[in-house]
Amino acid sequence: QVQLVESGGGLVQAGASLRVSCAASGRTISRYHMGWFRQVPGKEREFVADISRSGGTSHYADSVKGRFTISRDNAKNTLYLQMNDLKPEDTAVYSCAASSGCQGFLGTCKTPGPYEYWGRGTQVTVSS
Repeated sequence: QVQLVESGGGLVQAGASLRVSCAASGRTISRYHMGWFRQVPGKEREFVADISRSGGTSHYADSVKGRFTISRDNAKNTLYLQMNDLKPEDTAVYSCAASSGCQGFLGTCKTPGPYEYWGRGTQVTVSS
């Protein structure tokens, strides 16, 4: 099994940038389709972005498109999410996830279901 640990969250002002990381151990992430999700208490977990095993294809939620960038470094066994022009509505716990069965061309990678491995998350708070 693969273990995932997020880091890099914090408190920033609107308009600032932040990069969160997801370090994996136990298994190489090259065998997994990876994704970022976020959640606010009382609301459903929300898809943010996902990336293919090779890093060649990625997708974004409409709410973050143009501001966030997902990337991966398989040699370092690490997944990243660069967040620019942060807004108060971006405030949430950000979690990374890994899927062994997800196939991007089937359109099954934008919901939590296909991801079987999850980190515990890192808090991102954006003040106005």
